[in-house]
Amino acid sequence: MWLRRLFFRWQFPAAVVLPLWLLVGWGVFQEGGWAFLWVLFIAIPSVFLGEIALTLLVRARGTVRVERAVSWWDVAGFTAWHVLIIATGFYNPVWFAPTLLAATAVGLGLFGLSLTQLWRETRVSSVLLRTPNGIGYIPPTRETRRPAAPADVIVLEERDGRA
Repeated sequence: MWLRRLFFRWQFPAAVVLPLWLLVGWGVFQEGGWAFLWVLFIAIPSVFLGEIALTLLVRARGTVRVERAVSWWDVAGFTAWHVLIIATGFYNPVWFAPTLLAATAVGLGLFGLSLTQLWRETRVSSVLLRTPNGIGYIPPTRETRRPAAPADVIVLEERDGRA
């Protein structure tokens, strides 16, 4: 559970740290001017906006808000995506293009995964509901038939034998 909560807290800082890493990596590994233009106009905005969009999609789910922890699918997806972004920031000419393509594919897959999880949690067909403090309950069923007409009422009065 601690790992899932760590990812919950890491999502917004990652929106700043990962694009910053791409810029720092460009400077450290002494890439050229075309790489700088790519980093400045394509990589930084796409990673920043993608991370913010995915974070908001994940936090829109009720279970994430209640538990303050992401799902294990989110942990796997964000781990793969963040590792690929970090690997792209090394600008190694041998594996730059494959990691860039893989990071893009994993980011799009993570977007689809987040939408799927949100859709599953917001369907009306769920039977188990949760209170804000996380307690689950099954809502009472609705009466589908009309109530019967009131029956005749017979009132019996008890009298003592002295009258």
